[in-house]
Amino acid sequence: MGWLRDVFKRNSELESSFEFDFTGIEISQRAYLKSMALEICIGFIARTVAQSEFRISQNNKRVRDDWDYLLNVRPNTDQSAADFWQKFAYRLIFDNEILVVKTDDDDLLIADSFTRKEYAVYPDVFSGVTVKDYTFERTFKMDEVIYITYNNEKLTKFMNGMFEDYTELFSRMIQTSMYSNQIRALAGMESSQNLSGENLSKLQTFIDKMFNSFKRNAFAIVPKLKGFDYTEITDGTNGGRSIEDITRISDKAVEHVAQLLGIPVALVRGDMSDYETSLKAYDKFSYGPLLKKISDELNAKLISKREYQAGRQIEVRGIVINDPLDKLLKVDKGVASGVISPNEGRDFLKLERSDDPAMDKYYITKNYQEAAHSSKGGENK
Repeated sequence: MGWLRDVFKRNSELESSFEFDFTGIEISQRAYLKSMALEICIGFIARTVAQSEFRISQNNKRVRDDWDYLLNVRPNTDQSAADFWQKFAYRLIFDNEILVVKTDDDDLLIADSFTRKEYAVYPDVFSGVTVKDYTFERTFKMDEVIYITYNNEKLTKFMNGMFEDYTELFSRMIQTSMYSNQIRALAGMESSQNLSGENLSKLQTFIDKMFNSFKRNAFAIVPKLKGFDYTEITDGTNGGRSIEDITRISDKAVEHVAQLLGIPVALVRGDMSDYETSLKAYDKFSYGPLLKKISDELNAKLISKREYQAGRQIEVRGIVINDPLDKLLKVDKGVASGVISPNEGRDFLKLERSDDPAMDKYYITKNYQEAAHSSKGGENK
């Protein structure tokens, strides 16, 4: 490179021109693409879980006790039930696990951080449990807390960095769009002036002022100064297509995360053409299994084995995917054919059982008479 230095020395103006500061935008990994996709999809699930109802029943009759109040109204002094369960679902999916502890004041608190020590034949122990800025000095055993793991390996890999291709592509497309709409220009001084010392400083100041003006304002005027030259260079390109491509990439990222979480793409896109089918698929492959995890853990930790065997249980009822009236025809056919009793039909519709003894009997034919007294044609002999 010695020959190049010699050329610069022979031409002081060429040498000084390489001392200018050229401002540019660095291509960086835009992590917010992944964050946006996660926020949209995880938030969608969390909001639906927040609408769930927790029913404690004894022999199919609802029980209104302290746990019913904690789970459905006010889990702690700072959160409503909707806020609590929305945060619960979000943290479970995002962190792949969730820990809830019960305080001496009967508050249910979601732990922000904790350390789990696992044992082979003894209950695991949680220590360093921190909620907000408070750390419990005591330890909690597994049978004293509510602890659930999400176990979505694909989502875990995605969150741990398997999104570089999308991110790099997204970053470069944004850079290309910015380049297409970038103002490019040449700035210089008259050849009669020496481009060094004070003149070089003045030219650099002039360039900086122009750059800052275009950066801050959508419209700017460049003054024509004697001795200074400014000429814009345009290629006549339009960045509109690049913007459409950027939107398409962000949509694909959201769809990718939705598929990992079992959410039909039509739901996150707001597509109403096949709404009912998408809701059923969401309930079956994403929402339903998540509620099953929650209900299993609540039954295991809040109800003893003896109580469960005596007919006590906790049921998590999610949002109504279909109108119960749509299921009445199926219930009607089941009762009329003697397959189910009216009370079993109410169970199917997620309604409380009736105390009327007739509701536990089985009927047949369209007359709904007792099966023991039924005859051909639906008439009594």
